[in-house]
Amino acid sequence: MLPDALARLFDLNIEKILEGWELCHATRELISNALDERALSGSDDIQISRSSDHAWVIRDFGRGLRYEHLTQNESQEKLKHASLVIGRFGVGLKDALATFSRHGVGVHIRSRFGEIDFCQTPKHGFDDVVTLHASISRPADPNFEGTEIVLTGIPDSEVEKAKDFFLIFSGEPKLETTPFGQILSPIRGKLPRIYMNGLVVAEEDNFAFSYNITSLTAAMRRALNRERTNVGRTAYSERVKAMLLGASSNAVAKTLAAELEKVQYGTNCDEVDWQDVAAHACQILNATGRVMFVTGNELVLYPEAIDRAKSGGYQIINVPENVRDSIRGLKDIAGNAVRDLAVYDAEWQSGFEFKFISPRDLDRKEADVFRQRDTIVRLVGGPPRAVKAIVISETMRPDALGGADADGLWEAQTGRIIIKRSQLSSVAAFAGTLLHEIAHARSGCSDVNREFELMLTEFLGLAASRAALIKSSHLKLRFYDRLLHRLRLRDGMAQ
Repeated sequence: MLPDALARLFDLNIEKILEGWELCHATRELISNALDERALSGSDDIQISRSSDHAWVIRDFGRGLRYEHLTQNESQEKLKHASLVIGRFGVGLKDALATFSRHGVGVHIRSRFGEIDFCQTPKHGFDDVVTLHASISRPADPNFEGTEIVLTGIPDSEVEKAKDFFLIFSGEPKLETTPFGQILSPIRGKLPRIYMNGLVVAEEDNFAFSYNITSLTAAMRRALNRERTNVGRTAYSERVKAMLLGASSNAVAKTLAAELEKVQYGTNCDEVDWQDVAAHACQILNATGRVMFVTGNELVLYPEAIDRAKSGGYQIINVPENVRDSIRGLKDIAGNAVRDLAVYDAEWQSGFEFKFISPRDLDRKEADVFRQRDTIVRLVGGPPRAVKAIVISETMRPDALGGADADGLWEAQTGRIIIKRSQLSSVAAFAGTLLHEIAHARSGCSDVNREFELMLTEFLGLAASRAALIKSSHLKLRFYDRLLHRLRLRDGMAQ
C-alpha cells in the first residue's frame, strides 16, 4: 500500500524476518497482544471475526495501540505482571507485521490514537535500502475503544490455526486449578499440550493431561523464545509435577490410578513414572472413595483377602511395588491411613469381637488341657514379661490375608494370648498353638519372619530337651540349661 500524502512514516527497521514463521504464527502474535491487553487492563473479552468484505478482524477493548508500541523494547508493564501475560519483548508484533508483508497480507490498525497502514519504502536518506514502514494517520474516531486490526487476504485456515495455539479457543476442559496452573483434559484425537499463560509451547504424546502453567520459573521464561514453540520438557517438568502434587480432585486421581494399572504392561502415561506423583494420586483416591492398593504379587498371594475386600465394596487398584512401598504409612489428604493390604488387614482385625470363655464354662476334658498351660510354658523358660494373660475364645477372627480362621493370636497391645476353644481338643494341639504365640510375644515378630522362625527352632530344642530329661545324661541337662538361660537373657533385654 502506498502511504497517504498526509501520513507520517515510521520506519520499522525490518529487512529480514524469521523465515520459519508462517501466517498462523504472525496472527498468533496479534492475538497474544490482544489477550495481554485484556489481562492488563481488565477490559472485555477480545473478538476475532470476519468482516463483510471477508477480512479478518482482531479486536480488543483495552487502552488502544500507539505508534510508540511499534518500537522493539522490553515492556516493563508486562515484566511486572508476568503471571498475567504471554509476551514481553515487543519483538513479536514487528515479526508479525514483517511476515504479513512477506506474504502479501494487508494490515490496518485502528485505535483512538490513529490509523496505521504498512508499506515498503526506502529508508530516509538511503534510497537503496527498502524497509517496512508504518504509515500513521489521524484517528478516524478519537473515541474508539481498544484496538482493531484488520487483515485482508489471509486464508481462513491460517486464522484458525492461529486460534488453535491458545487455550481460550482450544476447548480443553479444566479439571483442576492449582497455585501453579490448571490441569486440563486433552481433546480426543489431539496430543496433550503444555500451555504457558494460555499459549501452547509444546505437545506431549504420552501425557495423561494437558497443562496450563501460570506460575513461570526463570528457566521457563528463558525457554519461551521468540518462536514460542518446541520448548523442552526440562523447562516445565517441575511445574507439571508441582501441579499434580497440588491436585486434590477425584477426576485427576482416577485418571492417574487407571494409568498406574498400566505400568505392568508398559503402556502407562509418563506422569505416573514420577513416584511422588503416583503416591499423591493414591492419597487423593483414598480420601475420596473405598479403595485398596495392592501389587500384582499380592493379587496372586492373597486372593481370599482381595475377594473379601471386593465384596465389602472396595475398589482394588493394582500399583507397582515401588508405589506400594512409597504409600506405606502415608496419610491421605483427609488425614486417614492410605489403605494397602496391611492397613486393610488391621481394619479387618479391629472390627472383630471375640467371644471369651471363662475356664469354669469349659467341659472337663477342655479344663484338663487348659490346666497344662503353665507346664507347657515352662518348657520354654516361662512366659515373657509382656504376656499378661492366656485366654480362650469361642470364636477367632479370620486371617484377613489367608482367609482361614486363626487358631491363636498374640495381642501385643493388651498383653493377651488368645487361643481358640477348638484347640483344647488335645494337649498336643493346645501346646503347639500356645508355644507358637509365645514365640510371637518373645520375638516381637510376625509369621514368615526369620527372627520368628529362629525363635520357634529354639523352642523346639528346649521342648525336646525337656522331654528327654527322663533319660537325660548330665550333658543333656547342661544343654537344656544353656538354651533356657540364653532365652531368659534375651527376654530380659527385650523388656
